[in-house]
Parts: sequence; structure tokens; C-alpha cells
Amino acid sequence: MANKRDENPEPAFDCALKFLSYRARSEKEVGKKLVQLGFSEKTVAATIDKLRALHYLNDETFAREWARGRAEGRGYGPLRERELRQKGIERSMIHEVVREAFGQGEGKDKARALLEKRFHGKDLGDREILSRAVAFLQRRGYSSSMIAELVKQPLGDD
Repeated sequence: MANKRDENPEPAFDCALKFLSYRARSEKEVGKKLVQLGFSEKTVAATIDKLRALHYLNDETFAREWARGRAEGRGYGPLRERELRQKGIERSMIHEVVREAFGQGEGKDKARALLEKRFHGKDLGDREILSRAVAFLQRRGYSSSMIAELVKQPLGDD
């Protein structure tokens, strides 16, 4: 038995536009939302094709903006690429946009600034504070080798 929503694809398109109006989304996110709303796979695929043709959906643009926003706005590190995988972005595209957004030396400076801001005036020689600082930077997506290098330096010195 066909779902009443499948007789006309316009409601799916309208729902997708409303979902996209809040923030940019990946194709996987839009498809998942439309399925949750009860639209068939056929209608979802047609709607995504239409959105792509109208340039409302573009996974590459979405991934670049997401990575740039995470790097600049939130101070996250390059290991936070898991978020993009969860949003359905291809691995090859993820590696490219993460490399662009985080660069090589830039990540270390951002990690250092985060560490300074969060643990200013704290003694990283104290095991508990050191453990908290390491965990903080790991959650932010910085590599263990970068963290080890950063915590060797006393805070407040450059």
C-alpha cells in the first residue's frame, strides 16, 4: 500500500527546505530526516536529486564549511573528522577538507591557545591538572604527539 505522502513529492521537498533553513546539511542528513517523516526511499531519492540540481545540497561545500567552522569557531583539531563521517561524507573528501581547514602548523597554535585559555595559571606539573589538560585536548581532536609536545612547555611562555 502506497503512503499518501508519496502521491505528491512536493511535501517532501518542502520538508527538506525547512530542514535546510536551520543550517546546512549533508545529503545523508536530509535523507534520514525525510525517511523519519515517513517518505518512501523513492521520494527521498527524487527530492535529494532535485535539491542537488538546485544547488541546495552539496556535500563537498558542506564538508568544507563544517571543517572550517570547527577549526576557526570552536578550536577543534583535525581528529574531529568523525563528525563528517557520521554525516555521510566520503573519506577521501574528509581528508581533503580537513587538510585545508587545519593546515600543518596552524593546529599547534590553536591547540596552544586553547590550552592557555582553559588552564591559564595552572601548573601542568600537577598530575591531575595534566591529565585534565590532555583529556581536554584529546576531546577537541588533537593528536597525542601534538599534545605531548604542548604539555612539556609551561603555560604562559611562548
